[in-house]
Amino acid sequence: MAMENIQMVDLKGQYDKIKVEVNSAIQSVIDSSAFIKGPALKKFQKELETYMAVKHVIPCANGTDALQLALMGLNLKPGDEIITSPFTFIATIEVIQLLGLKPVLVDIDPDTFNINPENIKKAITSRTKAIMPVHLFGQCANMDKILELAETHNLFVIEDTAQAIGAKYNFNNGRTGKAGTLGHIGTTSFFPSKNLGAFGDGGAIFTNDDELAEKLSIIANHGMKQQYYYEQVGLNSRLDSLQAAILSVKLKYLDAYNKARQKAAAYYDTAFQENPQISPPFRFKNSEHIFHQYTLKVKNGKRDALKHFLNEKGIPAMIYYPVGLHLQEAYKNLGYVEGDFPITEKICTEVLSLPMHTELDELQLKYITESVNEFFK
Repeated sequence: MAMENIQMVDLKGQYDKIKVEVNSAIQSVIDSSAFIKGPALKKFQKELETYMAVKHVIPCANGTDALQLALMGLNLKPGDEIITSPFTFIATIEVIQLLGLKPVLVDIDPDTFNINPENIKKAITSRTKAIMPVHLFGQCANMDKILELAETHNLFVIEDTAQAIGAKYNFNNGRTGKAGTLGHIGTTSFFPSKNLGAFGDGGAIFTNDDELAEKLSIIANHGMKQQYYYEQVGLNSRLDSLQAAILSVKLKYLDAYNKARQKAAAYYDTAFQENPQISPPFRFKNSEHIFHQYTLKVKNGKRDALKHFLNEKGIPAMIYYPVGLHLQEAYKNLGYVEGDFPITEKICTEVLSLPMHTELDELQLKYITESVNEFFK
């Protein structure tokens, strides 16, 4: 049997298996012509509330809007400080800056790549209003410690769950919850490559707070509660019915998709256990890891050479992320300089993500892992 071309994410292969259901869902929206706020949206909203075991899901246009809406719902004032990570996608701090708030970055844990609560603690000031942990690559940050800090200092916790939807978190006291439902507000993205991905842009906000949920729904709808009466400044941020219908189909398979990723990750782990030149992803004891990315740390400055070697062999490999946000041109005004976050800066020279998706087969995994190990021989 010939090996299929290896892709970083195989959306076509995933679609082919659910084609009949997806096409039927799309057709039903077209037949209804209810493209905005139609029955398909309400159906998906309810299904996602059930899946997440959360009282309120507020769908919106994309994951970046979800973060911005979350911040807009908290009555923050210009200059208020939001603590987050320099090792994440730009959206996390972009929205803080756009709203005239102040991103305060703190270094990450070298094992999980997630924000380090010890560093959060040191960064809290009288201006701090919220902590924004990013559950990076499919694994939750240390929510026990983050929520404890938030409670002590009366701070909001906004979870950026774009890469970890469906991941379970086990608190030290025995309580469990899903990523995105652990703090005051959770946000996610339905960008096509995500574990739960649409066929275009989309996002959602999660909260158990009734008052906040109503406020976020109003802000997402131009600040309008009653038609043409505007209570506050808002956004036009909607998830359209076609995307909602597609997501309804895919939500049924999300746990199976996450299991398929975990199975591929276990194959990678086994293949790399004898290779001292690379560190496979660390598993944090309190969190499930659902492998939005499978990210190696490559030692001894060999990361870029390994990436080139794999690309030459037809294996895509990606660097998430090559430069910490504190050193990006657009954010120089924050005043950070090289050396401020040594762990982030070191990790940025070591990380390499291998192909990770639901359709990886054993033939592909064997070829990828043998190629990685061959490079170090």
